Amino acid sequence: MQGVHADLAFEKQKRLFAELRVLPSVIVALSGGADSAYLAWAAWRALGPKALSVTAISASYSAHDREQVELFIRSTPVQHIFIETNELADPRYTANNSERCYFCKDELFVSLNLLASERNIAAVAYGINADDTRDFRPGHRAAREHRVLAPLLDAGLAKAEIRELSRNAGLPTWDRPASACLSSRIPYGTQVTIENLRQVERGEAVLRELGFSQFRLRHHDSLARIEIAANELPRALDPAMAARISFGIKQVGYTDVTLDPEGYRQGSLNVLAGLAVGTSTGANRGQHNTSAGSTEPNPFDLRILE
Repeated sequence: MQGVHADLAFEKQKRLFAELRVLPSVIVALSGGADSAYLAWAAWRALGPKALSVTAISASYSAHDREQVELFIRSTPVQHIFIETNELADPRYTANNSERCYFCKDELFVSLNLLASERNIAAVAYGINADDTRDFRPGHRAAREHRVLAPLLDAGLAKAEIRELSRNAGLPTWDRPASACLSSRIPYGTQVTIENLRQVERGEAVLRELGFSQFRLRHHDSLARIEIAANELPRALDPAMAARISFGIKQVGYTDVTLDPEGYRQGSLNVLAGLAVGTSTGANRGQHNTSAGSTEPNPFDLRILE
């Protein structure tokens, strides 16, 4: 893969395996993304039946993500179970301030540590990688507080290296687009509810059915702001496709639909909140005022889909 030094990536993988083999047993938090899937596979390679992967199902976890986990599990010998969590029962979570991710991960790691205790499993691990430290992610603080291991980070593995190693291992998740919980689509200060989570999920299903692969539907009350990866953006901007996007998104309850010409980038709501600098998938961010200190979206950055 372009930009990846293969020999260095495999050296890091050897280091990862060695660190995992030291553990008597481990639970891996498996969301279904490329990072956690690779870690689940690596733990199985290192520990066999002493590694258990666990996926937490909740209102903020999409049906599509669950399908991707099930596909991954069917294609590998990884041992796996689903559990249920209920972060929406915590008013600190639903208030949706900048610490929302902390409260979510706190509940997750409490549940996984309890499961580990019940099953006499020595440790819990999750899939943060070396690139993830560049964005604002308070959930990582919860991991430290609960003494959750970060094997990919400890091995120095970056996202591109994880994708290359996953491809080499034949994992179906090697090129899976970046994913995150549905609540990440809702701006800070807007309450998280079952209703707006389901609306976001239905809207993103429309985009998926239209053939787009990397995107986010950002929920701004009655307005849906669509971010689509730079390489897919020309297709989205085609007038006929724009009309199909607008029609489909309005069918799930939005009054207005906009298409962000900067394209998809991780952490864009953090950027708007002045918390971090987002990562573009290819759009030239130098053309727009989206610095870390900017807290207001530029209205001229949005193209209204009529």
